[in-house]
Amino acid sequence: QAQLEESGGGSVQAGGSLRLSCAGAGYTKCMGWFRQAPGKEREGVAQLSSTGGLTYYADSVKGRFTISRDNAKNTVYLQMNSLELEDTAMYYCAARKVAYCSSLAPLEYSYWGQGTQVTVSS
Repeated sequence: QAQLEESGGGSVQAGGSLRLSCAGAGYTKCMGWFRQAPGKEREGVAQLSSTGGLTYYADSVKGRFTISRDNAKNTVYLQMNSLELEDTAMYYCAARKVAYCSSLAPLEYSYWGQGTQVTVSS
């Protein structure tokens, strides 16, 4: 069973950057990042296959966020650039039970971290 731990969250001004890390990412699993803002449903941000060869991004972050993985370190990253106020949320790392990714939906993922807060201010 995957045990995931996120880090790297914090407060940043709009236009700034943060890099989130997720330790414990199984190298055989499809991994994803999700976020949840107060009063909103959890939404998918990005995901990548076990080899890192296939990625998918939500339209709202495409071109600004990059998901990657270092299987030797058992870690998945989310590089977030050009952060906007709307990116403020709790960010969660998640893992599927299988290597391939399907839809970027919370129900597709079986294992979750505790989350790391990202706050973007003007």
